[in-house]
Amino acid sequence: MTPTGDAAGEPELHPDIRPLSWLVGTWSGEGRGDYPTIESFSYRETVTFGHVGKPFLAYGQRTHALDDGRPLHAESGFVRLPRPDHAELVLAHPTGVAEVAAGSFSPSTGGGTLRFRTTTIGLTATAKAITAVERDLTIDGDTLHYEVRMAAVGIALTHHLTATLVRRRA
Repeated sequence: MTPTGDAAGEPELHPDIRPLSWLVGTWSGEGRGDYPTIESFSYRETVTFGHVGKPFLAYGQRTHALDDGRPLHAESGFVRLPRPDHAELVLAHPTGVAEVAAGSFSPSTGGGTLRFRTTTIGLTATAKAITAVERDLTIDGDTLHYEVRMAAVGIALTHHLTATLVRRRA
């Protein structure tokens, strides 16, 4: 999916999200997870940002354990840029968690930084008690680095995940 569309009929990026064109594509790499209530772990991750010509990017993420390849986590959602400096993120997790987050967008040459903080968290009756999530994504050319902090199960906001991914295709 190219930011400008192609001759095969792929749509152009909607003008509202054109500043996020550097996100479009598939990214893969490795990360590490820590939290006070679990053992630390390493993982391989693939993230895809795509578009259909509307004012949002579709987001999909999958992780697998680095040691034995077992599936770990997945999430799907959307990124919006309703104002040039304001970004929104809506995510659904298969663990019964739905996140709505808002934050800032700071463009830079060859990328930019998105900083999200949850404004609303929806939980099913069987989901873990998550009360806050913060996500920082920085892209510099073909490298995406992110950090996630989480407050859950009675623990105050603390580091949870960090990863570095490389663009595999646009």
